[in-house]
Amino acid sequence: MDVTFNRNEDWMKLLLSQVNAHVEKIKLGGGKKSIERQHQRNKLTPRERIAYLCDKNKPFTELGLFAGFDMYSEEGGCPAGGTVAGIGYVSGRQCMIVANDQTVKAGAWFPITGKKNLRMQEIAMENKLPVIYLVDSAGVYLPLQDEIFPDKEHFGRIFRNNAQMSAMGITQIAAVMGACVAGGAYLPIMSDETLMVEGNGSIFLAGPYLVKAAIGEDVDAETLGGAVTHTEISGIADYKFKTEEECLDRVKQIVSKIGEMPSAGFNRATSVAPKKKEEELYGIMHEGNLKPYNMLDIIERIVDNSEFEQFKEDYGKTILCGYARIDGWAVGIVANQRLTSKTKKGEIQLGGVIYNDSADKAARFILNCNQKKIPLLFLQDVTGFMVGSRSEQSGIIKDGAKLVNAVANSVVPKITIIVGNSFGAGNYAMCGKAYDPRFIYAWPSAKIAVMGGEQAAKTLLQIQVASLKAAGKEPQPEEEKALLNDIKGRYEKQTTPYYAAARLWVDEIIDPLATRQVVSEAITAANNNADIAPLRNGVFQV
Repeated sequence: MDVTFNRNEDWMKLLLSQVNAHVEKIKLGGGKKSIERQHQRNKLTPRERIAYLCDKNKPFTELGLFAGFDMYSEEGGCPAGGTVAGIGYVSGRQCMIVANDQTVKAGAWFPITGKKNLRMQEIAMENKLPVIYLVDSAGVYLPLQDEIFPDKEHFGRIFRNNAQMSAMGITQIAAVMGACVAGGAYLPIMSDETLMVEGNGSIFLAGPYLVKAAIGEDVDAETLGGAVTHTEISGIADYKFKTEEECLDRVKQIVSKIGEMPSAGFNRATSVAPKKKEEELYGIMHEGNLKPYNMLDIIERIVDNSEFEQFKEDYGKTILCGYARIDGWAVGIVANQRLTSKTKKGEIQLGGVIYNDSADKAARFILNCNQKKIPLLFLQDVTGFMVGSRSEQSGIIKDGAKLVNAVANSVVPKITIIVGNSFGAGNYAMCGKAYDPRFIYAWPSAKIAVMGGEQAAKTLLQIQVASLKAAGKEPQPEEEKALLNDIKGRYEKQTTPYYAAARLWVDEIIDPLATRQVVSEAITAANNNADIAPLRNGVFQV
């Protein structure tokens, strides 16, 4: 390995170590003291519950770990959005698991909590995964109720989705291990089966204090809505247990008896490790993603046997398209190319720019994968579409629209990994969050914005300087430089993978070495849903 590779590797590993440091802190939820209080009440933490529930020899793919990151500082934060969630295996069956974290504000729902829970339900519906809710929540976080209660994508949408999933034949199991209050009480009752833990689990529309205030009745929580009340008197719950472990054991038994669903039938062969060393993924991208590199080097360290069958290899070179396998699964890969290209006029840096021919090629390849029922993997490192008179006169908007049309109407599962830049319309064309990827992940090196920080800062600076001049003020060069640096700093903070993951623009920030596993698990999940609509494309100019 050369010096450049080592420098790149150090940079990527430093980014990853920063991610891991944040992860360790987030996993503490409300902190060590809150965890101790949970244990004193004979309650497990959400992570302990999930660890007990899931099969030990299978991966748990956590989703939304960074939800709420650096948000709600005035409220003391909301680690992981107050919910631990992801896809795990229970009794050999892939399931979506959603667990309230009672150590974070008593498991109360912040606005990001609602968004995260809706995203988990969306994933479950798209992939027809059974859902297990581990309930322990005080309900809506009242100081922010206006941002979580009334709108279409707010709290109430959860229960609407409960009903929709039930109609779709998706099994939902709710294990009530703590409070389940007010509107939240509908979630377990709208699930197929409800389990409760004696002494800690409770379900009621109004707690003892509100009942006293509303109708003057004095009643304790157990009598009002405990496990005995709901299994022996109201009939609302189906089972009661002395301990959480007994409750989770019954969940495992229930899942073990769920019948098999028809699969989508995606092709899978025996998994083969890449020939090229996966560890070398750390050293391929240049520090700061400022210099070109060969995206093929990344692909060959992700795919089985490092085999990638390129489609139209010599045409539209700013996007690589081709067929491969990942952990045995057949995939169609669409990836931006950052390699320096040699032409008759000399060398040019492709720089992740989408040209007319590459847009045309990618659109055609996406249609081919739909025809063959092959899931699509997008590897994003894109700065946008090519601009300038030559591109405009060649119809870049038309060709870009053709690509966006193909991505939007694609019916096979789409999985997106943002490895580097994800700027402007390139984010859309390469299946950003707005284009419904089944799953979307980011490497620690990812940047997501309408344009690069340098370009955006200079554009914003020009606007601010023009405004100052219009007001009769002439900024000095040193003032302009300070203003530029301030704008750039604020802008670049919004481009980080943390900012994106906090707002669930991406499902998770992943170690590059985890790419094969998360893609394989994503396709495994997608294969559970046999309902793939026939491909239909809208009108576009050829």
